[in-house]
Parts: sequence; C-alpha cells; structure tokens
Amino acid sequence: MDGHEPDTSSYVQKEVVENELQASPAVEPDVEQEHPGSEASSVEKSLGFIQSEHDSQTREAGSSNDRSRVEVDGEDCDSPKSSSVNQSETHFEDDLESQSPNVSLVDVSGSSDALKEEEEGYVVPKVGMEFETEDHAYKCYSRYAVLEGFSIRKDFVNKSRINGDVVSRRYTCYRQGYRPPKHIANVRKPRHETRTGCLAHMTIARQPNGKFRVTRFETQHNHEFVTPSTAHMLPSQKRLTFAQAVEADLAKGSGMDGVPKLGMGFDSEDHAYEFYNAYAGRVGFSVRKDYVNRSKIDGAVASRRFTCFREGFRQKDNRDLNVKRPRKETRIGCMAQLVISRQSDGKYRVTHFEEQHNHELVAACRVRTLRSQKRLATAQVEGNGVDGSTTQPKLVSELLCNRVGDQDAHGYQPINSNSKLPFKQMRDMKEGEAERLQQYFQSKQLKNPSFFYSMQLDADDQITNIFWADAKMLMDYNDFGDVVCFDTTCRLYKDCRPFVAFIGVNHHKQMMVFSAAFLYDETIESYKWLFRTFIEAMSGKKPKTILTDQDAVLAEAIDSVFPDIHHRICVWHVYQHALKQLNHMFVGSGSFINDLSSCFFEHEEDEPFINAWNGMLDAYGLWENEWLHQMFKEREKWAIAYGRHIFCADIRSVQLCEGFTASLRKYLKFDFDVLSFFKHLGKILNDWHYKELEANYDMSQRLPILMGDVILLKQARDIYTPKIFELLQQEYETSLNIVINQCTENGSMFEYKVSIYGQQQEYTVSFNSSEEIVACECKKFEFMGVLCSHALKVLDFRNIKMLPSQYILKRWTRDARI
Repeated sequence: MDGHEPDTSSYVQKEVVENELQASPAVEPDVEQEHPGSEASSVEKSLGFIQSEHDSQTREAGSSNDRSRVEVDGEDCDSPKSSSVNQSETHFEDDLESQSPNVSLVDVSGSSDALKEEEEGYVVPKVGMEFETEDHAYKCYSRYAVLEGFSIRKDFVNKSRINGDVVSRRYTCYRQGYRPPKHIANVRKPRHETRTGCLAHMTIARQPNGKFRVTRFETQHNHEFVTPSTAHMLPSQKRLTFAQAVEADLAKGSGMDGVPKLGMGFDSEDHAYEFYNAYAGRVGFSVRKDYVNRSKIDGAVASRRFTCFREGFRQKDNRDLNVKRPRKETRIGCMAQLVISRQSDGKYRVTHFEEQHNHELVAACRVRTLRSQKRLATAQVEGNGVDGSTTQPKLVSELLCNRVGDQDAHGYQPINSNSKLPFKQMRDMKEGEAERLQQYFQSKQLKNPSFFYSMQLDADDQITNIFWADAKMLMDYNDFGDVVCFDTTCRLYKDCRPFVAFIGVNHHKQMMVFSAAFLYDETIESYKWLFRTFIEAMSGKKPKTILTDQDAVLAEAIDSVFPDIHHRICVWHVYQHALKQLNHMFVGSGSFINDLSSCFFEHEEDEPFINAWNGMLDAYGLWENEWLHQMFKEREKWAIAYGRHIFCADIRSVQLCEGFTASLRKYLKFDFDVLSFFKHLGKILNDWHYKELEANYDMSQRLPILMGDVILLKQARDIYTPKIFELLQQEYETSLNIVINQCTENGSMFEYKVSIYGQQQEYTVSFNSSEEIVACECKKFEFMGVLCSHALKVLDFRNIKMLPSQYILKRWTRDARI
C-alpha cells in the first residue's frame, strides 16, 4: 500500500502529507470501507449508510435476532441482525461525502472534455484522466464499476496536515484484501467471506491546478462479476441510489404521500416511527422497533430499524418444555422493514425500505386491534368520546367493521294490519312506551335503512308484539344462521318485560344475537307472526335447526311455520327449568348442582346418560319427583345423547346463554325505561362484537401450537379457527390411543370396530373406499361438524393423511364470513 503517489506534482511536494496507514490491506485508519455481509450471487446486501461515530449498538425488546459483526474504523463491533433478514448489514462511512444531500450525481460541469461524455454514457477511467473534485472521480469510477458488475470501496486517503485537504485517495474493488481472522470463534453465525484479495483499484492525486488526476488504474479482477439483473444490489449502486433519492426528496420539499420512500427525511426518529406506523395501519400490520445504533459521543440515535411484528423467528427455549400453555407462534420471518439513519444535515433519512410481507395483512376493520395501532385508536376514541362510556373503543371497532352500507329501504310496512291479533293482547304495555319504541326504531332506520323492525297490533289496534334486527344481526345470520336458539328465558321472571331473542354461535363458538322481540302476547298467533317476521327480515332464509324451550304452543307454531326444519328442545332451557323446579335441593347440598349439570351436559351416549340420571335420583332421593319423571320420558327431545344425527353447532353449553339474561334482567324490569334497556343491550352486543374482532385478530396473527409434526393437523390449523382446531386436535390426540379390534369388508365398504385402549366400549365406523366417506355411530360430526377420534383413527389406518373436503364445514373455518 503506497503512502505517496509517484507522479504527484511539486504542489503536492510542498504539502506535508499524512501517511500513517496500517499494514493490513483490508482495514486502514482513514479509509472508508464497505463491510461485507452475507451474499446472494456475490452481492452484498446493505441496509443503510451511517456515520462512523455511531458505532455502539443496543438491542430493543421483542426481537429474536441473531448478532452479526460489522467493521468500523478497523475494529469489529457487534451489530444486531434479524434472523428473518437475509443477513443484511449496515454500511458505515467515515466522511459521508457520498451521501451528502447536496451532492450532484449528474452535473459534471467544469470537468475535462473527456468527462462531458458522461451525459450520454459512462467513461472508462484511464491513467492521466483529470477530475474537478475527488467526488467526480468517485462517481465516474462507481458508474464504471456498476455497469461492469462490481462494487467499489473508498480504501485509503492521504490528507494534508496543514489544512486537512485530500492529497490522494485510492478506490478499490469491494472484494479487495482479506478479512482479519480475529473474534471469528465467538460469532454464532459468521458472515460469508466476500473478500478474495482482488487488486483492481483506481488511485487519484491532487495536482497543482487543484484537479485530481488518475495515477494508477488496475482493471484485472480475480472473481466473477455480478449479472445486470442483480447489479442494483451492489453497495456502491445503493449509495448512488440513496443520494439520488435524497436529492429528489429535497427537490419536492416536505410533501409526503403516505408511502415510505428511499431518501425520505424526518426531523426525529419518533417522527419516522409515527409515519411508518401510520402507513402500517393503512396497509394492515403492526410495527416493532427492532434495533438501534447509538453514538458513543452523545448517545443520540444514529440509525434504527422498524420491522413488521412478524419479523424473525422465536428462539427455542428449553424452559418451554415445562410450560403448560405455550404462547402461540407469531413470528414467521417477515422481511418488511424500514431503516433510517442520521445524515450530515441532521435529518433521519430512509436508507432501506422493504415493502413485501410473507403473510396476510389485517383487514381494515381489525387494524385497531394491532398492538402498535392501539395507542392511536385510544387517542381517537378519547377525542370522539361524548358520554365517557368505557365501551367507546369497542363501539369504534364495531362501526369500522360494519360491512352493511346504506341501502334502499326494504319496502315493507312496519305495522301490517293484515297480521293483527283477533283478540286483545295478554299483557299491557306501559303508558307511552309504544310511542317511544316507535320513535327509537324510526331513528335507527334513518341512520341505517338496513335496520328492520315490525310491530303487531291486537284487536283494539294497540301495539302488542315488537320485532327488530339491526344490520349487524342480519349479516351475522347470513353467515351463521344454520342453527338458531330461540331464547325465552325471561318468561321465567314475571316482573320482567317479555323479551325473547334468536341466538346463535359464530365460527369461534362465540354467542351472537340474530334478532330480538318483545312478546306481550304468547299465543300461537303471536308466535306464528314472530317466526314469519323473522324469515321476512332474513330475506327468506330459514335455519336448518331451531332449538327452543319446551312449550306445546311454541312447538305448534314452529311446525306450522317451519315444517321442514329440525326442531329440538334446547338442553340449556331444560336445565334452567330444572334449576327452578329443584331449587329446594340446593340448600345443604353443595354437590347437587354439579351432579345435575353433569347429567344435562356431560354425557354424549345414552347408556352413560341413563346411568348418571339414575345415580342422581338414588343419591338425592328424587325418584318420586314428577317433573324429573316427565323430563326423563321426553329425554329424546332434549338430551344430548339423543338426536345426534341433527346438526346443532354444539349449542349445549351452559356458558352460551348464562349471564346474557342475567345481565339484561335489571334493565328489563318495568320500573326501568325501555330505552335504557336498548342502550344496555347495545353495550352487550358491542362487547360480543369486539370479542369477535379480538378473536379474528388473534387468529390472523397467532398460530395454535401443534402437538406434533402431523400433516393433518397442519392442514386443519390453516383451515379452522383456533377454537375449532383445538377441538379437532383433542380428537386426534384421543385417536392415538384407539385400537382397531375388527375389520369386515364388503366390496368397497369396510366396517371397523374400534375402542380406546383398555376400555370395553366399542364404536362402529364404516368407510367407503371408493368415495372416501367415513361415518361413526357416535355421530359427533353430524352433531357438531368436527370428525370424532374414531373416524380419524380409521382415516389414518387407511393412509388418508389429509381431511377430506366433505368433512370441513365452512361455518367453522377462518373464511366463514367470506
């Protein structure tokens, strides 16, 4: 490595020249260098360009990145590196000359005549060529290098001790020299070697006239060049592109269109984060502050990287084996990111922007549930709050997700004289209540024409029965109206308004209300009117199954209006009646409530159910109870062990309706104004809707943990909602302990006898090999829409490793609402 150039003029000889260079050809003290990282087709991938004083790095929480090494001023220092990024690195420059926003990359006026050709093409450097400035020389050599297929590095510089001006400088190929072998043993994932000892270089020296002349030019390389398709990844090309982007940003002023661009400037890192987070909110992802480089001088941020929150991969931890409920996986190696670095003008500029994600983005209606967006959502709600209600954030989310736009009026008459009761209503409404309800419904319909309501008159032309369904209810029924539970629990409380509701469950098995009504008359005519109005509101779509209370009048009305659908007595309603009939048994017996609940909800086979029922009667002396005797006679209408061939969406849990009526009962009392009831009901429905939004967000961002590397489970996890996948995974886990005891064959039909290992009870599973149809006598799939462990065992035995499409119900999938 030369200290002085042999052909410098007397002007150079009058200067006292700095030449304190280290012996290593790879690292020199006053040298600006490219720092090699991992390669793709021998191309270094740089994230940005940062001042050399900013060489201390800190790592912020929430990242699972590996640590790589970068070289700064001839020394190695740690720099955090994301495991999801293709080992990108940050390029440090000593003097920032090439990235100054004032540098012109096109204007070469004032240079020699030979350089005027740059406007039409690039100039091949040669010995004796002169440049107005060293920057002009660098740009010429850089253009030449990029078009040839290599990148250049500012290698060493000689400066005057008098005034610090550059006397001579050498530019080398970025594969010049060799990496020093120090600290390599301590690096977990060492970088790929990029330096090959290439000797290609260009040296310039300042002349008496102030210009810089090429004194040496070596064109031979000892490595292959990159292809034109990958030339844009060369570090020196990125540096040119960045400088051009800075110029463009300065030229257009501070105007921003909301999309990050290379060279875009910000006054602070916080401004950059807010801008990127706002962009992320519009696109549909959350932002994480990944790593930060700080200056050793003043501790100020020199560069920072913001990433998608799904960046990287979670590192394995041996402690995870002891965790009963491990966290769901969120990181999948997304490479979307924004890198900023502080420039000589004091601004933070975008030095790298990756736009593409490797996962689905969050829908606009769910953006508010993203972690980095919650602060903005809270601020907006606080700004829009009127009554200080704690449910405002949920109300905002509900409004954002209202997919039902303004539509034309339904064209129906809310009060139809043709459907009048032929007699006077059974109950009277409070004075003025009918008018307030009518005004309330009219105002709701003015706000959204999709709001549906209808009122029935009695023989005296008095409003008696009232039905309503808002736009959200109509949309929910369209997606999940295959099974409807008609809840009449409020009839148990004589001091309450006669409130009834049509209830269902969504794809997360969460409760939802399809419509509601006040029934001041509970005759067969009123029920018929109610069911016909329900079908009218739902555009003629009927449910496949309806679950109701045990009532002869109600059953007759359903047979008249819904003759072709399945009608079952809801086990939850029967249980509520049991609590009322047997309330005297709760005194002095803490176990009775548990045994009673077990009889109603925990037995899916007839024999276990009968044994549990008889055991309860024996234990508590209830053999003479007439109500229990009548319920047992009618068990096939309501007990879970019977009617399993009817799809009920697994609506059987006490938790489905428990708390719903209890939370409404206070507001349903006659001493409360009816409008206060609607306000409270709206809050409950908003809470339920918000829970669905949270479940949808959790579903899109977190994957349930697999019990093993099983193809069928991987397929099911991608298809089902997490709640349904957990049910299927439990069935699959049970199937591992099931043995096949017998197999009989009749053509394409096979019949298997299976049982859990060590148990006596057997199940018969039939399999049609020609159509891949499986059916189990337990009827779990027919009842709730998820294959049972017995059927899964037979499919696995038949080497069927994927769920057949006919056993995947859309209403349980992630795409249920699509």
